[in-house]
Amino acid sequence: MKSRTKARFVALQSLYELDLTDHSLGDVLTQRSEDFSLSPNEYDFALKLATGVMENSVKLDMLLSEHAPEWPLEQVAVIDRNILRIALWELAFYRKTPLKVGINEAVELAKLFGTDSSPRFINGVLGSLAENMNKIIVSVGN
Repeated sequence: MKSRTKARFVALQSLYELDLTDHSLGDVLTQRSEDFSLSPNEYDFALKLATGVMENSVKLDMLLSEHAPEWPLEQVAVIDRNILRIALWELAFYRKTPLKVGINEAVELAKLFGTDSSPRFINGVLGSLAENMNKIIVSVGN
């Protein structure tokens, strides 16, 4: 597994656990990192992803709701919601990941962790967001 993919994998698992428990990010990420033998660079990227998503979750959810209103977030599976948050944070806030790479990585995570319909769903939502990415980037103002 590629280094960044592995970091996304761990960040997703950590965010999923945080959504369902009252554990701390530090404890969860440390444990997942040990479970998957992350290198220091992989750990740093996983931490950056998870922290970025957590710190910006309200804005991310608002952007997802605004630009993909046909998919109410409260009805989206926890794992799919976190995949979307990671991808959107990476594309709109972090902005060092090319659009196609961000979408492809999110679809791959959906194949691993989601339901049979998750990859198509994730691709559809991110496709809608991609059409508005310049507007989204301006709105986050980083």
